[in-house]
Amino acid sequence: MTKAILPLVPRTDIVLMGAGIMSATLGMMLKELNPDLTIQIFERLDTAGTESSDAWNNAGTGHAAFSELNYTPQKEDGQIDITKALKISESFEVSREFWAYLVEKNYISRPEDFISTVPHMSMVWGDTNVDFLRKRYSLLKANPIFSDMQYTEDRAQIERWAPIVMQGREQQRPVAATRMEAGTDVNFGALTRALIKKLDEMPGVTVHYNVEALDLDPDGHGGWDVFVRNLLNEQKEKVNARFVFIGAGGATLHLLKRAEIKERKGYGGFPVSGLWLRCLNEKLIQQHQAKVYGKATVGAPPMSVPHVDTRLINGKKELLFGPFAGFSTKFLKNGSLMDLPKSIGFDNAFPMIFAGIKNMPLTRYLIEQLRLTPEDRLAALQEYVPLARLEDWELLEAGQRVQVIKKDKKEGGVLEFGTEIVVSEDGTVAALLGASPGASTAAAVMLGILPRCFKKESQSEYWQKKLKEIAPSFGQPLAKNESLVRESRQRTSRILKLA
Repeated sequence: MTKAILPLVPRTDIVLMGAGIMSATLGMMLKELNPDLTIQIFERLDTAGTESSDAWNNAGTGHAAFSELNYTPQKEDGQIDITKALKISESFEVSREFWAYLVEKNYISRPEDFISTVPHMSMVWGDTNVDFLRKRYSLLKANPIFSDMQYTEDRAQIERWAPIVMQGREQQRPVAATRMEAGTDVNFGALTRALIKKLDEMPGVTVHYNVEALDLDPDGHGGWDVFVRNLLNEQKEKVNARFVFIGAGGATLHLLKRAEIKERKGYGGFPVSGLWLRCLNEKLIQQHQAKVYGKATVGAPPMSVPHVDTRLINGKKELLFGPFAGFSTKFLKNGSLMDLPKSIGFDNAFPMIFAGIKNMPLTRYLIEQLRLTPEDRLAALQEYVPLARLEDWELLEAGQRVQVIKKDKKEGGVLEFGTEIVVSEDGTVAALLGASPGASTAAAVMLGILPRCFKKESQSEYWQKKLKEIAPSFGQPLAKNESLVRESRQRTSRILKLA
């Protein structure tokens, strides 16, 4: 359905590029902190949350580091580093608090439309992997955030937790699993659209669909001239803003490179596409109620950690496996094949070359993934669902992710698997690059941006008080406070109607 063409307001306080979960989260926070702010949101598609935020495009809904083994890497000396898992899990609790705040304000009337309880599991097999999971469990279990984690090597117990991953499995091979009952499934597409809809109803907010951001130039007075094009009539216009947030998914890199700020230099991007196997067998779908993560193939990017994933999409329970990686030079699912070539310039060519040389296993992995046949994908699926049949699954295209490449004094250039925030020195431009864990940490990421971009306001008594309402635990070390973890989870579970 084509949206009506809305007139652009020549001057505005805030411009948000892209109508995804990041822009929606930041826009909502800013309007809560200062209802008088004027905001214009530009989205090149005709609906919010339909690129990386959409449920079918998002490789990891509800990242809480409960089950994702790539967040607890094992070092060469055998030690397991849980630092990243703790940080991500704390961030996810902050997201839950923000969503609970929105429900309490009645900005979202039905939390069950975007979040539901789905246990998170890690599952491995083979002596070496079982030993790794056992050590990981011991480290995580000792922390308040993960104190409810369960561990077993009992095959019967794992089958009770997730029947389809054990039925038909080889008996002689040792297997182990962890489980967090507090896990959730989050439909970030539905959440994004609910937030954007509410924002659109607020005074001073205008959402422009079918409008593409093209460029931004300093206006000479501390603000920015933002140039956009209406894709319905090809008309180009200009909007002046005091602050610009670039949250356009894969398109962020292009827009950041056009911003005349020194911080933009040296960044590049490497696109990775994804494919899902979607279950068509209703009996199998109903048998499984968990997100079961395994260990990634050597060289695989984080978005490609294999998992058998229960989802609730548009009110229907779904079962997905994957994702399988692919390669496209597009930076967005609805992007251009020229996205990657156009992103390469003098400032980032060498970092991209060095990062490519350092990441040859990733290149080999992608080549292998591109050569997979349907039978190859079935074999990969049968590692997790031993009795899976090809006719019960269909292949679907997932979204595009752009992994960040940046300059590094020691390495020349490094490939970053994560989310990168770029903020101008004066705080008038902020951009979000990268992928996983992305959406799940949106609230914490945006709360981190506010004091960097709105320094004076963030120090005010009113903002400080309001921020505590929005996310009571933000800035406090949840990983060191068991009572605070329990209080936060109990409160948000009640408000969000989680079992």
